[in-house]
Amino acid sequence: MTAMPSVFVSHGGPNVVIEDTEARDYLSSLASLLPQPKAIVVMSAHFETDGPVVVSDPKPGMIYDFGGFQKELYEMVYPAPGDPELAGRVAGLLGGAGLSPRIMPERGYDHGTWNPLILAYPDADIPVVQVSVDPSRDAAYHYAVGAALAQLREEGVLLLGSGHITHNLRAIFGIMRGGEAVDPELAGRVNAFTEWFAEQFAKGDREAVLDWSNRAPYVADNHPTDEHLMPLFFAYGAGGADTWPERRHNSLQFGVFAWDSWFFN
Repeated sequence: MTAMPSVFVSHGGPNVVIEDTEARDYLSSLASLLPQPKAIVVMSAHFETDGPVVVSDPKPGMIYDFGGFQKELYEMVYPAPGDPELAGRVAGLLGGAGLSPRIMPERGYDHGTWNPLILAYPDADIPVVQVSVDPSRDAAYHYAVGAALAQLREEGVLLLGSGHITHNLRAIFGIMRGGEAVDPELAGRVNAFTEWFAEQFAKGDREAVLDWSNRAPYVADNHPTDEHLMPLFFAYGAGGADTWPERRHNSLQFGVFAWDSWFFN
C-alpha cells in the first residue's frame, strides 16, 4: 500500500463552506487528490489543551465556535462517526513517544475540523479522531506529535492539520467590514511570510522551519498568536523524516488572508 500523504489545510472561517472562493473549490477537490482514507486523524487549531489530548467520542456532535455568521452555518451537521479504537491507538503511539496524552471521551467537531471535512468528504462516512494543539508549546512539539503518528499513513489513515498559514484577524475583519482598504505593505509581508515557508520546504531545511518564530519574516504581522500555524508542523512531522513537501494551493482572500495547503509525501 502506498502511504497516504499527510496534509495541512487553511480552513478559514465557517463561511468558506458556502461562499464562492478559490479556497472552497480547493477544499471541495481535496478528496480527489488523495487515496480514499480508512480514517482521519485531525489536529484543529480550535482544539486547545495543555499537552496532547485525543478524543475517543464515538459520535461527536457539533461545536459552533463562531459568532456573527450566516444562520445556515449554525444549522449544518457533520455526522461522521468517531473511532474509539483508533483513538486508543493514537494515544498509545503518543505515549510511546513520551508525550503523555490524555483521552477525552466526549467532544464535538469544531469548525477547524468540520469546515474542511464537510467540503472534502460530504458523505461523512469516514471515522474521525481529533487531536489537540497546545498553544503554550512550540513547532518542535507539534512536529513530534505528528511524527509519533506517521506510521498510520501506511495503514491508509489521513493525518490532517487544520489551521491557517496566516491569521491576522484584526486586519482581515477590518477589510471584510468595508471600513479599511487592503494595506499593500501588509500584503507584501503576507507574501514574504508564505514564500519563506515555501523556500525552506524546497531546500529541505527542517531546522529553519521549526525555528520559524525566529527566522521567518514578519511573524507578528501574520500570526499575532501561534495556534493556527501549529497544525502545519503536525502535518510536517506526520510526513516522516524523508518527506518532500508540496504546496497544493495558495490563493489569497482580502489581499492578506493566505490559504496555503501543503502535502507531505
